[in-house]
Amino acid sequence: MTIEEYREKKLQLEEQKVKHLEKLATSVDILTLWFEEVDKEDWDNRLQFYLNEFHKAIVPTVVEEEDE
Repeated sequence: MTIEEYREKKLQLEEQKVKHLEKLATSVDILTLWFEEVDKEDWDNRLQFYLNEFHKAIVPTVVEEEDE
């Protein structure tokens, strides 16, 4: 591989890197807009429900023994 081929390959890789970073930035921008527009009160109730279900499923229940 000559120096010229090496430089050309390096330039191509840099261009690909920039294109991928631009796509990533676009995706993050779209997600940001979605999060700003989402109905947060409705999602708040949903998240509380699902977190409660997760908590019930994962955290072991403590059985309180009655004093004799």
